[in-house]
Amino acid sequence: MTVSLSKDTVQIVKEQDVVFLKNRVKEVAVRIKMGLVNQTRLITAASELVRNMMRYGNGGVCVIEVVSSGRVNGVRLTFIDKGPGIPDIAAAMRDGFSTGKSLGLGLPGTKRLVNEFDIKSKVGEGTTVTILKWANG
Repeated sequence: MTVSLSKDTVQIVKEQDVVFLKNRVKEVAVRIKMGLVNQTRLITAASELVRNMMRYGNGGVCVIEVVSSGRVNGVRLTFIDKGPGIPDIAAAMRDGFSTGKSLGLGLPGTKRLVNEFDIKSKVGEGTTVTILKWANG
């Protein structure tokens, strides 16, 4: 069972918010004594998801949580936007798929960087992506 120990919500509407979010994620990861490699994986995943949120969802919010499962702590990030939604999540999760002019490594690459990855999307309503990275995993 995973228990939330603390929660912080960051509004993402402009480019400066992206930098603020990445700094907050790093602070939280350091606070739970997450190793540098895992910090880098988490921040890279967060950067990709927040970029997607800005590009496709016109911004949104990111909920930053410190979570605990037994004696292990982690950081859970939930990105919520009210954008157009993703019509085909399975396609979006394939390497090389892109609706923009990118390499299409975003969502599947992000999933590989974290311990847990969940995406829900409704066309016309928005997308929610939740990732979790354990301090030592």
